[in-house]
Amino acid sequence: MRVLNFGSLNIDYVYQVDHFVQPGETLSSDHLQINCGGKGLNQSIALSRAGVETWHAGYVGKEGSFLREKLEQAGVHTEFVKQVPGNNGHAIIQVDASGQNSILLHSGSNGQIDEAFVDRVLDRFSSEDVVLLQNEISCVGYILEQAARRGMRVALNAAPANNALLSMPLEHLTWLLVNEVEGSFLSGQQSSEAIVSCLTQRYPRTMLVLTLGTEGSITALGNTRAHAGIFPVQAVDTTAAGDTFTGYFLRGMLDGAAPEECLRLASAASALAVTRPGAADSVPAYQEVLDFLEHH
Repeated sequence: MRVLNFGSLNIDYVYQVDHFVQPGETLSSDHLQINCGGKGLNQSIALSRAGVETWHAGYVGKEGSFLREKLEQAGVHTEFVKQVPGNNGHAIIQVDASGQNSILLHSGSNGQIDEAFVDRVLDRFSSEDVVLLQNEISCVGYILEQAARRGMRVALNAAPANNALLSMPLEHLTWLLVNEVEGSFLSGQQSSEAIVSCLTQRYPRTMLVLTLGTEGSITALGNTRAHAGIFPVQAVDTTAAGDTFTGYFLRGMLDGAAPEECLRLASAASALAVTRPGAADSVPAYQEVLDFLEHH
């Protein structure tokens, strides 16, 4: 079984700041790092470090060749990572003194993915394989529809939440992964209970995975629920926490583990990730996560 991740490939410009810049404010940063990023790249690396055979499909711009190299160093297959004219996708990330982040995205090459490319890539996979998606590239709805039509299981991390999500055939998903903000956007509800109730009724055949910050995480499929708490740690940088969670949760699911075990594995991996600076570089290896679980 293989996982094909159609995902974003970004260059992250990470600024360490005392606080997030406010409207009308000019703020000096303490430090600048230029990192590999994009939810797609981060999640492919998380999957690979979790021990999953992972292929990444996406576009890089003229300055993005080092992103392909980063994927390869993590063991991700990159034959479907293509260079196209124009600028690479990038993110401007502020990280404040508490480790929280604020992100501004520019799609760049990520917005050039078209249906012809999608079809060529999907033709190389089978119904036994799994497709992973986020909402940082073009053609997400088409990829979802075509993968489902081919009998593939599909996971969507519905981030960032925007109006494009509302026209996608989400009923075809096997897994829908959201945080509270994204879940609220899709459901129109505020409380976690109402979000879960709404989305499970709307998509009864889809497993909902809802992350709740310090309150842990929930899975819901029909009337079946599972919950796991968090592992308290000293956060340094939360940039790739959700992406690490997604990769490790899918590892558990593909292993056939119970939802509670998948949530616990993903939460442990995320806890390790936030103790380290950076995005892709903060994702732990599978054995590190197992060792962490042994001691917690």
